[in-house]
Amino acid sequence: MRRILLLSLFASLALVAQTKYKQPPEAILKVLRAPATPIPSVNPAKTHLLLLEPDRYPPIAELAQPMLRLAGLRINPRNNGPRNPRASYKAVELINLTTLGKQAVPLPAGARFSAAEWNPQGDTAAFVAMFEDRLELYLLDVKTAQLRAVPKVRLNAAYGEAMSWLPGGRSLLVQTIPAQRGKAPEAPLVPAGPDIQESFGKATPAPTYQDLLKSEHDEALFEYYGTSQLAVVEAATGRTTLVGQPGLFGSAEASPNGQHYLVTKVHRPFSWVLPVERFPEDVEVWDQAGKTVASIAKLPLADRVPLEGVRTGPRNVQWYPTEGATLLWVEALDGGNPKETVPHRDRVLMAQAPFTSPREVTKLEKRAMGRTNYLRDGRMLASDYDRKTKRLRMFLVDPTKSPAQVDEVLSRNMQDRYRDMGTAVTELLPSGQRVVVSEGDFAFFTGDGASPQGDRPFLDRVNLKTKAKERLFACGDGVYESVVNVLDKEGKRLITRRESTTEPPNFFLLAGGKRTALTSFVDPAPEMRQVKKQLVNYQRADGVPLSFTLYLPPGYQPGTPLPTVLWAYPREYNDADTAGQINGSPYRFTQLAGASHLFYLLAGYAILDDAALPVIGDPETANNTYLEQIVAGAKAAIDKAAAMGVTDPKRVGVGGHSYGGFMTANLLAHSDLFAAGVARSGAYNRTLTPFGFQAERRTLWEAPATYLGMSPFLSAHKINEPILLIHGQADNNTGTFPIQSERMYAAIRGNGGTVRFVYLPFESHGYAARESVEHTLAEMVEWFDKHVKNRAE
Repeated sequence: MRRILLLSLFASLALVAQTKYKQPPEAILKVLRAPATPIPSVNPAKTHLLLLEPDRYPPIAELAQPMLRLAGLRINPRNNGPRNPRASYKAVELINLTTLGKQAVPLPAGARFSAAEWNPQGDTAAFVAMFEDRLELYLLDVKTAQLRAVPKVRLNAAYGEAMSWLPGGRSLLVQTIPAQRGKAPEAPLVPAGPDIQESFGKATPAPTYQDLLKSEHDEALFEYYGTSQLAVVEAATGRTTLVGQPGLFGSAEASPNGQHYLVTKVHRPFSWVLPVERFPEDVEVWDQAGKTVASIAKLPLADRVPLEGVRTGPRNVQWYPTEGATLLWVEALDGGNPKETVPHRDRVLMAQAPFTSPREVTKLEKRAMGRTNYLRDGRMLASDYDRKTKRLRMFLVDPTKSPAQVDEVLSRNMQDRYRDMGTAVTELLPSGQRVVVSEGDFAFFTGDGASPQGDRPFLDRVNLKTKAKERLFACGDGVYESVVNVLDKEGKRLITRRESTTEPPNFFLLAGGKRTALTSFVDPAPEMRQVKKQLVNYQRADGVPLSFTLYLPPGYQPGTPLPTVLWAYPREYNDADTAGQINGSPYRFTQLAGASHLFYLLAGYAILDDAALPVIGDPETANNTYLEQIVAGAKAAIDKAAAMGVTDPKRVGVGGHSYGGFMTANLLAHSDLFAAGVARSGAYNRTLTPFGFQAERRTLWEAPATYLGMSPFLSAHKINEPILLIHGQADNNTGTFPIQSERMYAAIRGNGGTVRFVYLPFESHGYAARESVEHTLAEMVEWFDKHVKNRAE
């Protein structure tokens, strides 16, 4: 008996042992390590194109460096920048759009670069150079293709924007580390007392934010690393002039005439339950010396904002780009509460210098949405959004008239991709302000061109008054080509990105009916060209139109049923028409990167990618039938693939990431459609997200049956198929605390299920490090090879 107990103990210990990082099969590694397509950046003068090569997979040693999690931010204390920045580049190339000459731009050793910030003239690009122990300002001279550091400037990018060009394009406004900052606060060895939080009888619902302040020491660290000194740096000489006093600046932007700065700064009292975006905030106008000349808003701690609501007082404060020093902003007329019944939810205000007498420009019936765009002549493109109907409207507003002239330009369901007119093309003015490329009532718009045949990107010249459209560019048949930049006022000279199922993405110059190649990237993974891809349409049992993209592995023999992976992410819709719309294009070049599920192709699986699993209904109650609808959608997809002869219905695995991981656990708990599942970075217990999740608007206490019924944690005893759980130990996504997977694993294991839990050190919601990505792919392939491809009958 004793021997049996000891063996049992050793077996249990083995289940929790830390293992070394794995690597997937060589065929997957080869494709994973293929170079990425560079990111394009065209200068405002339209004379040069920068190509920036992403640094995709940092080593785990980099992610293991010290990190501070403060006020919703992740700070690298060694260089005073963001930990694992979203965009960083390891190589830069400059292309002359006239001569087509190319020059590689040597980067300093040990540095990664941010995206380029162009000056309005387009002759200089600024970068943040990220070294291990500092952030420096670098400038690229387009004429000479020479990169140089600005000496003695230590940037602070822990909070706010590190740099921006000033009007005229010869100086930059930067955030620097204060010269007399001193040493970082040390954590007390002995606490002075307990940490206490208190509420005073008023409802303060909030999402489940992460990385929040937890102590007075955290507050001190946030102030230390987040505090910046604003300064003006002359690009030619490097001369630096300090502006105002140090502060916690969320933003700082010069007026179009360069005479003022619009400054947003946060201050105490901080919150331990809300991120920095909700902290008390002062919005001020400064003169060039940093003296406050006007206070636009003093916003208190935003701890009383209703769910899906907004702050009261001025918000989205911005400079009016076509005047020297005029501000516009939005204010709520409903107390910020979307449940209040009012004739108008928001109003737009304008204030000219000295900013003391704002006037109302117009009222919006619904909630103002996004940042306002402006035409060259000063007219505005303002949008509002109705949360009940998901209807988005865009208006052309002339703020110079009183009352303002308002014309509706667009009205559509937010999810209706077929009627999306696209995004306005913008350009940089000499002041550094951005406006829509326009002439009179005409403006340029680019879009995906969603259609029943898939995406067909376009460029339109739109009359904003009559709504008439002239199509200047349309993607051709059998390819996927999108507009990167419009180089002239007529829309006849373009830079495009073109690809097909057999041609890798490359950049082209379109002019005079001629297409000239700017790049000649070769296929980084020729073996992937044997992959077959097809857009498949079908119906759910209740008639709802659905689709998935079918991928078939290299060497597939027609008529052979394969082990199959269904990968999905459920979405909520008001109606079946929008739910059934086609997403994506069958003509994209198949490129695999990161921990993509498409790597299953190289292990011999068919993939039903982005299988539509819509949840349709009234936005307030659609989730009441969430389970029934995702099961019906999954069954329809499998039935269609089986009927096509490509899928063995007894060997289908299901997988998803985030809300797709949540879906995976629910499908295994509430159906017998699948042989096994892979659930990554999911949230499985909805009582831990009690104030809403995804599109769910009700709280746990308003809809307990829905919250509990949708929680696969509470149905863990029903999961009788093997499930692989993967989660980053440092996941900071709202709602997907790592404890979600910890407890889900314990629940399934405790109920006798077959489960494996992979906990990735230092990783966030998505997985970044080379070792983490390779290990994740190895685990995914091994799991499905064992439980799907070679499942025991």
